[in-house]
Amino acid sequence: QVQLVESGGGLVQPGGSLRLSCAAPSSVGINRMGWYRQAPGKERELVALISRSGSTNYADSVKGRFTISIDNAKNTVYLQMNSLKSEDTAVYYCNVITDRFLAVWGQGTPVTVSS
Repeated sequence: QVQLVESGGGLVQPGGSLRLSCAAPSSVGINRMGWYRQAPGKERELVALISRSGSTNYADSVKGRFTISIDNAKNTVYLQMNSLKSEDTAVYYCNVITDRFLAVWGQGTPVTVSS
């Protein structure tokens, strides 16, 4: 069973920044990595995706504020979140699509944007 290790969530004031990271085991081949989020009472939604080659895709709500990156050598994906807003408050989930097209989810890391 593939397990992902997420870190970096927490409490931040509006306008602040946080960096999330998610590591997959080195033995796993990666096709794509990404982040989703789920706010209270809402459905899980896409935040950003990145392929092994570096192609990215962002939700309109985070474009220009969030940056996704990947370290292929470490099987790790990062999400740099700047200019955070209260509406960014959610549990953020890492998602990995392996080279065998298996979808794996992280346990989730909470992000709270509040003054």
